[in-house]
Amino acid sequence: MAVFVLDTQGKALMPCTEKRARLLLARGRARVHRLVPMVIRLTDRQVDSCALQPLRLKLDPGSKTTGLALVRDAEVIDPQTGEVQTGVVVLNLMELIHRGKQISEALTARRQMRRRRRSHLRYRAPRFLNRGNQKSGWLAPSLQHRVDTCMAWAGRIQRWAPVSAISSELVRFDMQALQNPEISGVEYQRGTLFGYELREYLLEKWGRQCAYCDAKDVPLQIEHIQPKAQGGSNRASNLTLACRCCNQKKAARSIDQFLAKDPKRLAKILADAKKPLRDAAAVNATRWALANALKATGLPLELASGGQTKFNRCTLGIPKTHALDAACVGTMQAIENWQRPTLTLKATGRGSYQRTRLDKFGFPRGYLMRTKRVHGFGTGDMVRADVPSGVKAGIHTGRVAVRASGSFNVQSHQDGKSVVVQGISHKHCRVIQRGDGYGYFFNQTDNKT
Repeated sequence: MAVFVLDTQGKALMPCTEKRARLLLARGRARVHRLVPMVIRLTDRQVDSCALQPLRLKLDPGSKTTGLALVRDAEVIDPQTGEVQTGVVVLNLMELIHRGKQISEALTARRQMRRRRRSHLRYRAPRFLNRGNQKSGWLAPSLQHRVDTCMAWAGRIQRWAPVSAISSELVRFDMQALQNPEISGVEYQRGTLFGYELREYLLEKWGRQCAYCDAKDVPLQIEHIQPKAQGGSNRASNLTLACRCCNQKKAARSIDQFLAKDPKRLAKILADAKKPLRDAAAVNATRWALANALKATGLPLELASGGQTKFNRCTLGIPKTHALDAACVGTMQAIENWQRPTLTLKATGRGSYQRTRLDKFGFPRGYLMRTKRVHGFGTGDMVRADVPSGVKAGIHTGRVAVRASGSFNVQSHQDGKSVVVQGISHKHCRVIQRGDGYGYFFNQTDNKT
């Protein structure tokens, strides 16, 4: 992963390699500005004396995870034809995990507890005009969170790197066309979106495997759960994916007859078929809000479709991950240096304002600490714990969870797994980076062929 570089005045320079960053730090020519993502600040250079190359920030917005890729625009010569192609050189890959579901569940729980408490209190006159009118373009907090976190990281990367352009995926699924494939003409123009890909939606919905035999890495065919010969429709809820063998074996039989000897699989397929288009709705609701926010940055903005992203990825033979999808967004014909680790940015929040635990009736059952810091440490800070002796002896680096007793828990990621070491005294801990509402860990093996 490339290291971000700032000059003596805090202005962004071209990122450098990890080896060069270590040399600059060892020779005293740079200082650590931030640990994760790694940002160094030079002590002997300004941006005026440096040549900058065009960098582009690419985004692949998603309901649960958004892919981010910082690339350098470059021209690549095709060795076979000798033609000059438009390509990119990948510098950094990131995946931003949203917490929209947690926000929605927290608001729902708070609303239910408030109603429960009020039902047991004295009579209150009904209020109907105590809500402010929602402004045009208002989004629910769980949806606005997706836009805010994407813009927060886009702003951070612009401060750390000389970004000159932005590319973002705008449209992926058309829910109206998915529900009614025969829609056309003026009726379709009044729809919510256009340019959807039904096959890509089914691949994500059914886990890219055969619904009847769980076969993977084989050609999959679109199959009607209720055959058209028996009145089945082309709605997305009546479509699934099957390998050629299972599709031919099922033929025009109903799924009840085909899976009569496998009731568990039958129940699972029928349940999965009725899954709502919740994720597609979240992306569709926030797509223009995010696009308008990116336009407000003043940088040239390229908006691309999901179909083009998939075409680029399949043509170039790139594995499917959120970060690599972001690198394939927009117009491009070649890509280099994409086999690098991905930094995962998990939105964790900065704690809760609610300092009271409630029972199932909405009444207090316990109280949290009035302050969020203990001995100078706060939950979410990255610490280095040097334990000299005992069962937990060693060096533990990770995200800390504080307790009033001064005995903390340190969470780290090793080989893609979360490891929590409990009961470390605050005396052995040292802050290396203050908490900013995100957890960080690397995925070393996701982008390897």
